[in-house]
Amino acid sequence: MISEEGHGEDKRRKEKEEEEEFEAMRRRLVNNLGTYLLLDEKVREAMLRVPRHKFVPEYEKKAAYIDRPLDIGHGQTISAPHMVAIMCELLELSEGHKVLEIGAGSGYNAAVMGELVGKKGHVYTVERIEALANFARDNLRKTEYKNVTVLLEDGSMGYSYFAPYDRITVTCAAPYIPEPLLEQLKRGGIMVIPIGSDCYSQELYKIKKDSKGNIHKKRKGGVSFVPLIGKHGFRKSLEC
Repeated sequence: MISEEGHGEDKRRKEKEEEEEFEAMRRRLVNNLGTYLLLDEKVREAMLRVPRHKFVPEYEKKAAYIDRPLDIGHGQTISAPHMVAIMCELLELSEGHKVLEIGAGSGYNAAVMGELVGKKGHVYTVERIEALANFARDNLRKTEYKNVTVLLEDGSMGYSYFAPYDRITVTCAAPYIPEPLLEQLKRGGIMVIPIGSDCYSQELYKIKKDSKGNIHKKRKGGVSFVPLIGKHGFRKSLEC
């Protein structure tokens, strides 16, 4: 008969082996991204440190390190790793930055940004779906990201209380650039946002606000995101 202590040791051994396997898969994924993306070394290191398998539902864990979006329930997805890398690079995140994210999802993207802004920085991530906000909070708590705060709000309105922000990132597609987000972006700041009304064809934009408050926009390629729902977004989910 195996003792209770023996069962405990066996469980811990299996958990350790599983974590080592996930770590190896994560390293392969990030290394593979480097073969076709110009990954900034800081972004590469951040993605190596964040355990994506702890930010997806149990039924998606085995697919956590495949480079594709994954279902997180409520009609929402966690972005593909290559898109997380692209958006983080475009944001040019640095230690100490204050970041606003629209669309917390599972909290994974916020965790990667949390690594990039460090202990002196902070990420405020807004989610409109309460169940997902709670899911993100739980995931971030378990992975000990203390520099990320999840807020249950209409993301199309931004979050003026902590404005202005050094960086703003939007992980859902808007029909236009929401005015509140432009107002809450610090002078000298950067915003990355997908724009478009088509479910499968949107354009990713990098927005810069110069020292005089002028806005400069650059297209960065075609993307596909779930819609931004809210006062300055879509009134309802797009029918695709």
